Amino acid sequence: MSVDWPNALDLGAVTVLTGSHDGAYPHGNSVLVRGRTRSLLIDPSLSVFEAGGVPAAVQDVLLTHVHEDHVAGLSRFPDIPVHAHQADALGLHSIDEMMKIYGLPEDGERAFRRVVEETFHFRPRPDARSFADGACFELGGVCVEVRHAPGHTRGHCVFVVPEASTVVLGDIDLSGFGPYYGDAWSDLGDFEATLQHCRELPGEHFVTFHHKGTISGREDFLERLEAFAAVIGRREAALLDFLQEARSLEEIVAHRFVYRPHVTNPVVPHVERRSAEQHLARLHSQGRIQEVEPGRWLV
Repeated sequence: MSVDWPNALDLGAVTVLTGSHDGAYPHGNSVLVRGRTRSLLIDPSLSVFEAGGVPAAVQDVLLTHVHEDHVAGLSRFPDIPVHAHQADALGLHSIDEMMKIYGLPEDGERAFRRVVEETFHFRPRPDARSFADGACFELGGVCVEVRHAPGHTRGHCVFVVPEASTVVLGDIDLSGFGPYYGDAWSDLGDFEATLQHCRELPGEHFVTFHHKGTISGREDFLERLEAFAAVIGRREAALLDFLQEARSLEEIVAHRFVYRPHVTNPVVPHVERRSAEQHLARLHSQGRIQEVEPGRWLV
């Protein structure tokens, strides 16, 4: 079922609508799923917005999670029901609720709020519908199965389409950057549990929203998943090495364990702080570091 879209990848019932620049942020790879009676779109990207929509009628829009780049094309479907996991759906109701997902400090929030509204065309959807783990969207001989996969956000999900042997991974993007758990609604422990569950996902095609695109072949997917997960351990090992001397949280944030030094995005300090806080809490609970004086940590 071919569609008129540049670099579309046809996987049978599933068509990957490859985003501009191969789906690199701020763009992404949206997914069209079509059955005998209904069709739906997963994660309308900025490329979908710029194209004015998709070259097929859809009856529903599904989101792997509520982040700015995954809703950038949603305003092209104002009358189509939009669905997100019950833990994320509130973020669609208003820009204020959306910003709670990130938990940015006041100055960073002001700047990023403008980006969300102007660059990513956020429009409130107080009519957003919610689903839970295990839900199934039946399209007529094709089912899109929901698997709750939190960590990146509270409600992040992956979608399994058995009839196409395809899994839509959202922001489990298998990139060299590694897992992102730097928002208020992110959780390191949940992300690690999700990565463990992903090892059991059935399928031969694995679609990421960014970077890697579609990985075909289960062994290749598992190898990339292991490399992606290993980034967490490398960050933690680097942090432990840094804490051979007593360090404050501000020193840890300035040193950067998530982003490279040249990255100037205004959200970077917040992400570094939120990520470091989670690693510090875990290492302290394990007895691997100690707080030698208020706010200063040492192996």
